[in-house]
Amino acid sequence: MDILLIAGLWLGPDSWDQVVPELAARGHLPRAIALPGQGDGVSAGLADQVAAVVGAVDDSAARSEGVVVVGHSAATSLAWMAVDARPERVAAVVLIGGFPGADGEPYAGFAEVRQGWSVFPGWEPFEGPDADDLDAAARRRFEERAVPVAEAVVHGSVRLTDDRRFAVPVYVVCPEFTSDQARTWIEQGEAPELAAARRVEFVDIDSGHWPMFTKPQELGGLLAGIADGCTT
Repeated sequence: MDILLIAGLWLGPDSWDQVVPELAARGHLPRAIALPGQGDGVSAGLADQVAAVVGAVDDSAARSEGVVVVGHSAATSLAWMAVDARPERVAAVVLIGGFPGADGEPYAGFAEVRQGWSVFPGWEPFEGPDADDLDAAARRRFEERAVPVAEAVVHGSVRLTDDRRFAVPVYVVCPEFTSDQARTWIEQGEAPELAAARRVEFVDIDSGHWPMFTKPQELGGLLAGIADGCTT
């Protein structure tokens, strides 16, 4: 099965480099999506990123029976918008370390923007469970990969129009938080999109916010297992 991988803020498709081989070894076709306005110097907007993901979904659907869409962190909203655009073509959506925003909410309103771009703010905002498993060397590698994101992306608004999205199976991968915490937050109204979804499953992974760097094999196996379940 095709597995589309969407990185969160300040990361490009190379952030999945250690995950891709695990998926391929399990017989799947992983594709890390290059997002316009994220590392390419192009002042693209959020709609351009959605179009890139939806285009990848369409390409995959033309050669396979379904596709799994994986979004990390802020890109959980991007993945969910792609599901909203093509609910009939997505076999499952996997949300790693985040929850999708509701219609009209800002995509990444927390991200600071200067001179038209948002850049990785350093580690201070992420000290604690987010980054505890990243040692000094891993942090340097992360910083070397970090890319700027266009203002029109981070200040874009989530747009959702098709209620059929709620029928698509959702898998919430819980890295720096637990599945019990995620369930509580959803019950408290912090993720209304997931509260309305008909099938939501939770999977814990013992990592910080970026398991593609610190637990790539485990994450790859987890994603492959989800895709395997979509083909049975």
